[in-house]
Amino acid sequence: MRIGMGYDVHPFIFGRPLVLGGEVIPFSLGLEGHSDADVVVHAVIDAILGAMAMEDIGAHFPDWDAKYKDVSSIKLLKQIAEFMRRHGYRLVNLDVVALLQDPKLSPYRDKMRHNIAGALDATIDQVSVKATSTEGLGFTGRGEGIAAQAVALLEVASG
Repeated sequence: MRIGMGYDVHPFIFGRPLVLGGEVIPFSLGLEGHSDADVVVHAVIDAILGAMAMEDIGAHFPDWDAKYKDVSSIKLLKQIAEFMRRHGYRLVNLDVVALLQDPKLSPYRDKMRHNIAGALDATIDQVSVKATSTEGLGFTGRGEGIAAQAVALLEVASG
């Protein structure tokens, strides 16, 4: 068994859709970033890469590379899932939490779980997605952006 932790943060900006867990969330602001800036999926990718001790998202999908401009993070997660399999690992479970004041994510949580599980060829019961406010504290509490943390448990695939 191998465990990895991922963390990501992006600031809010106007004029861009808000994508979290591969789901477009209706909101007046989006997140700034080179790709679609999906902090939830970015934290998941870093957790998986961390469990394999295989660097981080920036090493695999650098922000200086134009081919990743505005790319779907779910597409990147699918590539990481294949990378994980090629290196002899399989996902046991994944736990991710988004830290934000607004918007509320509960109506989209199961869709996000489904999107992430699908990208990883996992079942929805292997993927937990939660959200928490920061009670008005810090940059997330002031509505300046969103952070996400993820923990992935991998095992060496048998056979």
